[in-house]
Amino acid sequence: MCAAAHTLSASSGHWEKHEQPIVETEGERMMRLGCHVSIRGGYLAAAKRATAIGAQSYQYFPKNPRSLAVKTFDERDAALCRAYCREHGLVSIAHSPYPVNIAAADERLRKAVVASLRNDLAICEACGSVGLVVHFGKYRGKTPLQAYQNSLQCINEVLDGWRGEAKLLIENLAGEGTDIGMTLEESVQIRKLSASPDKIGFCLDTCHLFASGVWDGGNWAEVRDRARQIGYFDHLLALHLNDSMYPAHSRRDRHEQAGRGRIGAAALRDVLLTPELANVPVVLETPVGTDGTHAAEMAYVRGLAAR
Repeated sequence: MCAAAHTLSASSGHWEKHEQPIVETEGERMMRLGCHVSIRGGYLAAAKRATAIGAQSYQYFPKNPRSLAVKTFDERDAALCRAYCREHGLVSIAHSPYPVNIAAADERLRKAVVASLRNDLAICEACGSVGLVVHFGKYRGKTPLQAYQNSLQCINEVLDGWRGEAKLLIENLAGEGTDIGMTLEESVQIRKLSASPDKIGFCLDTCHLFASGVWDGGNWAEVRDRARQIGYFDHLLALHLNDSMYPAHSRRDRHEQAGRGRIGAAALRDVLLTPELANVPVVLETPVGTDGTHAAEMAYVRGLAAR
């Protein structure tokens, strides 16, 4: 059987469509690949938008990504989204708004962040999402220990009394504007020291890991083995598969489409073939293609995982 597939043209820098035999591998069957989608039209519309381009997972902002305001959401729409995802085997994760900073020292800001994240978790739960992605937190003070204390206080307040299944997913940072949150060890330690570790998981961002210098594109075996040793993979519930516009150690967080950035196809393939990631939702947070979707890029990534 043949189907349309896409490859990245070295000459044009774009994906080119062609017909090729489908070779279904175990890794390909298990990979839950998707992308970030808009909630324009509601939560159910977002889920349908994902399936329309062949995604098996997707990420969304539960509310305005530029505000910490608490949202009164349509619970019926969220329930319909949850039922639709269950019916179609679709996995979703949510992402917290840009202003969220769990390491913030200002008490007024922390209270706003806590209220916002609790609101987001409620929306996650209603939509049946795996969890809510939150960045480790930025801190520009002279005492990193204070940053970790701030983050723990914020996380503990957010999760105090939380009884839902949706988890808080801590995402590693690229190091842009901060010196914390780049290593896998930091995520593991924050979870371990929190008052509710069972309510916390991880989200790994490949661009951030590369930009930070923890991963240089050629040392994935070392990073993978360290992640196994410290138990990071045991709580990894989401993967952001992003290439990088800038080189390793640049500490610049700029995403590029898979195979078109400084990380490259071979290094991303090493990540995708890691056994512990077989059932983890893989989400693209990259620029859309010429058709306004990630359909071609998803086909390209599936091809990487199948080679």
